[in-house]
Amino acid sequence: MESTIRPLWPWFVALTVLCWGAYVPTLHVGQAALGKNSALRAFLFVGLAYFLVSVAVLAYIWLAKAEPWELTGRGMALSTLAGTLGAVGALGIVFALRFKGLPIYVAPLVFAGAPIINTLVSMIWHRPARPPALWFYAGILLAGFGAALVLRFKPT
Repeated sequence: MESTIRPLWPWFVALTVLCWGAYVPTLHVGQAALGKNSALRAFLFVGLAYFLVSVAVLAYIWLAKAEPWELTGRGMALSTLAGTLGAVGALGIVFALRFKGLPIYVAPLVFAGAPIINTLVSMIWHRPARPPALWFYAGILLAGFGAALVLRFKPT
């Protein structure tokens, strides 16, 4: 019997798409509002926001006893690596904007390129039981082609 409860993950995907879609243009305007050569000052506040959101969520989880506090060395190391990758990626966007990249082409390049890397890394860590269909690889190539088109025909 199928469950009538709808999965929640699509809502979190939609939330992420909305937030990350607005991230680069908002960061660009924020950098400009901080004044000349403000990339690292903007990055400071990006980091502060990450910290505040994580503290609020972790406080809720701890107070509500919503999740056990069991930690493993491997889990902590890989989660720290993931956070470092996220922070370095955010720093890359900060500097792309600092050095005259505009949100109208920085974000499409990042968000077309990142899924390609995600797919390759995911397939290395979680090797598919069967090779993906040809259309899967066509989609990856189209994402790369789309990024190339954005860069080639970016607005001036």
